[in-house]
Amino acid sequence: MKKIIATAVVLALIAAAFTGCGKETAAKTKKTGYRVGISKIVAHPALDAVEQGIQDRLAALGIEATFDLQNANGDVNTATQIATKFRADKVDAAVAIATPTAVAAANAIKDIPVIFSVVTDPVSAGLVDGLGHGRGNVTGLSDKTDILSHLTLFKSVAKIKTLGYIYTSSEANSAASLEEVRVACATLGIALVEQSITNSNEVKQATEAIIRRVDGIYLTTDNTVYSALPALVEVAGANKKPVFSSDTTSAAEGGCLIASGFDYYKAGLATGDLVAQVLKGKAPAEIPVKLLTDPSELDMLIDLDVAKACGITLPADLVASANKIIENGKLTTK
Repeated sequence: MKKIIATAVVLALIAAAFTGCGKETAAKTKKTGYRVGISKIVAHPALDAVEQGIQDRLAALGIEATFDLQNANGDVNTATQIATKFRADKVDAAVAIATPTAVAAANAIKDIPVIFSVVTDPVSAGLVDGLGHGRGNVTGLSDKTDILSHLTLFKSVAKIKTLGYIYTSSEANSAASLEEVRVACATLGIALVEQSITNSNEVKQATEAIIRRVDGIYLTTDNTVYSALPALVEVAGANKKPVFSSDTTSAAEGGCLIASGFDYYKAGLATGDLVAQVLKGKAPAEIPVKLLTDPSELDMLIDLDVAKACGITLPADLVASANKIIENGKLTTK
């Protein structure tokens, strides 16, 4: 009997020792925070707002994370180097803002979740097969806009007969948008003058090259163009030609007659929700591509100073519908 008791004591001590060891190991390996890499193709107000929105959303959700913030400065090779760095650092999630950065990340990273943000056409870019779900380790958010609706409004209020369109030839999202602009112009009976660029330093010269041949300029979600937007609106303003922008965030500095599109900070918040799902264990392939369709996620900005300078009288109901108004150089948000 004593032998049985002694054996039981020994076994209990051994079990306790292993249990204690297990607790110590668990304490050492418990995750205290996530590492999230965020890369954007270039710095400008819209993409900066997306970047900030992602960080703010994760913080609001109580997710502890450290961020490696990277800017490719408009260079695709740099975007690939950044993606390779994220892979080598084994971040818990790699977030890629804008199409060139997203494509670079998806090509370079196969064993870490990749979440793209504000990619106009993720299917054409080869990131996913459809919008219903992600593909492999990739999912994200699209900022596709209604180009036909934009140009219908622009023609109506500014009497546009000939439209100028400046785009980056190397950006997949711009190439996709160009086709939509062509179709919309054909539908509306608007003549189109196209001008391609390869980098932001060419934006001012490109605007000068077409400004006297057009009635106004339309901008889709082209990151290279928006990184030099002040130069573009300076030329347009000097020639009293209106600009219609698909990016309300960048237009907040003034110079665009109308800007209609997404609140890019809210796009960042929505992207943060996707990142949170992935960090909590959901497979990217199971997450549908997020589309910003809720009216609360959309913005309309009108610059009354530009309207006055261009001699354009805007309908009262249109002005009333805008949630952002610039007048006398001051931005007012409703």
